Amino acid sequence: MEIRELEAALEAILFAAGEPVPINRMADVLGLERQLVADAADRLADTYVVERRGIRLLRLENSLQLCSAPELADTIRSVLETRKPPQLTQTALEVLAIIAYFQPVTRAHVEKIRGVDSAYTIASLEEKGLIEPCGRLKVPGRPTVYRTTPAFLRCFGLRSLSDLPKLPDSGISEGQLELQNAISDLIEREEAQSGENAT
Repeated sequence: MEIRELEAALEAILFAAGEPVPINRMADVLGLERQLVADAADRLADTYVVERRGIRLLRLENSLQLCSAPELADTIRSVLETRKPPQLTQTALEVLAIIAYFQPVTRAHVEKIRGVDSAYTIASLEEKGLIEPCGRLKVPGRPTVYRTTPAFLRCFGLRSLSDLPKLPDSGISEGQLELQNAISDLIEREEAQSGENAT
């Protein structure tokens, strides 16, 4: 398969899917090496940016997804008459930052760090699709553990969790300051990617 054919195939698959598609799955179906597919996706993503096209190709860990260009969010909203997505509250960002940095994590651990009940906020983040349950601890009561989702990566413009800003090497006792810095960074990323969800 020639490079242009491969890029056209990727574009068609991702457009039709409308959601993240694993790179390995596309490579298997197309009968190509994973790296060849990943390289073609990177070239296609660069093309969209350089040519200032209306779509972007996002890499979300081991998956790819097409979405609208963030700088066109207001225009898209105006044409489609959709409301601007609500911003996350400071509390939601705090809980999300804790889960992102310490995942998989239980609600009790989140509450230990924050010092307040976080049940409502965790439920709200789960409803928004930013976090998800990923099992239960093998301890009495079998508490649910949570992790972030690909939607979290997309909303904050991250390719993978390794793109999160590094926390200083210090103990949980200084967690408030560390999390405050991380939360500030997440707020900046959310504002920069606020139009990313309009597709």
